[in-house]
Amino acid sequence: MSDTSTLMLQKSPPAENLPRAVGLVGGGVIGGGWAARFILNGVNVRLYDPAPNALEQVEVALKNARRAYRQLTLVTLPPEGSLNLVESLADAVRDVDLVQESAPEHLEIKQQLLAAAGRAAAPCTLICSSTSGLLPSLMQAEMDDPACMLVAHPFQPVYLLPLVELCAGTRTAPEALERAAAIYRAVGMHPLVVRKEVDGFVANRLHEAVAREALWLARDDVASLQEIDDAVRYSWALRRAAIGSYRMANGRAGMRESVLRWSFKWPWSRLTEKPDMGPAFLDKVAEQADALVKLDPLDISPAEKRDDLLVALLQALRSQRYGPGETLARWEQGLRSRAPQRVAPDSRPLRTLREVQHNWIDGNGHASESSYLLLCGDGTGTVVGYIRGNGEDIANSATYYTVETHLRHLGELRVGERIEVLTQVLGADDKRLHLFHVIKREGDDKPAATGEQMLIHVDPKTRRSAPVQSPIRERLMELARLHAQLPRPEKSGASIKMPWVGAARSDGDLREMGHGN
Repeated sequence: MSDTSTLMLQKSPPAENLPRAVGLVGGGVIGGGWAARFILNGVNVRLYDPAPNALEQVEVALKNARRAYRQLTLVTLPPEGSLNLVESLADAVRDVDLVQESAPEHLEIKQQLLAAAGRAAAPCTLICSSTSGLLPSLMQAEMDDPACMLVAHPFQPVYLLPLVELCAGTRTAPEALERAAAIYRAVGMHPLVVRKEVDGFVANRLHEAVAREALWLARDDVASLQEIDDAVRYSWALRRAAIGSYRMANGRAGMRESVLRWSFKWPWSRLTEKPDMGPAFLDKVAEQADALVKLDPLDISPAEKRDDLLVALLQALRSQRYGPGETLARWEQGLRSRAPQRVAPDSRPLRTLREVQHNWIDGNGHASESSYLLLCGDGTGTVVGYIRGNGEDIANSATYYTVETHLRHLGELRVGERIEVLTQVLGADDKRLHLFHVIKREGDDKPAATGEQMLIHVDPKTRRSAPVQSPIRERLMELARLHAQLPRPEKSGASIKMPWVGAARSDGDLREMGHGN
């Protein structure tokens, strides 16, 4: 490919860029992550992996991804794609738009698989390798027609981390890179096209440089593994996740000064040497790794904890619509535009599904008050999403600010429980929206809480209250008309009363309010 600038395209992902189906060759950690990302984006997956436990591994990744996505986004995901385990590579690559190879990192194995996939797949089918370091030109060597073969290197967990490095071989057609970038963008990823074919690509080269310095520090007993991890995650790792590195140089002059002052100078780097990694050193770092686990035991699996932390970081960055957060926001916008046109409910409240998360739990082991406010916000988001319709520019659509909320606690919610929020429009006019939310366990008749809210429509540009405009107004009024046919909730419009003034509340009072243990 030509030596052009690295591509980091920022377009919204149209629905037509989604593949009809994907053929996965290999269902290990990386292949399972690919399966989860595609399936949860509504894409059918055909998996070929002769390992006896391949399907079980993929289903574990899919379970973890469902859990993470429930926390990551409030946007309704499309109906899941199917997962079919097939008996041959030819079955996996037949009638698909993309083949994603994730076999072990052995050149000969990949050459054979890619050549066989190229012969069995339809002409012009994209064939991408998940290799973390092998050159695409070498992997193309046995292919009859390698024009549509390239590297698409993801990062673990594939279903959460958005970067995918695209690298062409000498015989890859430029059009294949563009098609691949569009597909990966449509499933919520950030494609980075590597300028030149190079061993290890970009991100792994950077990671390896840091890892080598870490091993030197451990080898020289300067720091333990825990101390090295703390040094990274409490300092520049946060900065790099938020804004990267080189924007902070503030342009040409700052960059020149930084390079001249710090780069390639002792004592900040020992990259030209490698520590002795004999049995004694390996035993030492293995013991430190065990100590790390014992010092910081997790109440959930390491993979789940990793996913929870990544979700929190991605959501924080999304609130600023910056870096990986912008990628998440664009993926959600694509999901909204691809969602089928909503049909007005037939005299039923709008329904929102969530799962109680670990970070919602208070010291008593059940959901905190702030989590109920979050669930009310989710219900409001469902209403606003409905009246916005599909395919509209969110920046110029309905924006409502909450001005009053009244919560009633009737029960307790605990971690892992599936929750449904049933939201009824009690009233609406050009500026105001009056909502009532019933929060309960999925399938349960008794509410755990209710929430009543008054919201004001705000012009997204002036940030002042303003009348809602057509066609959003018409959808809102139609929804209000349908919901007016529902019985009005018994406690709606009630103010807080204090019948116990002058007397202590009894245990019965507390139990009736849902706070008894």
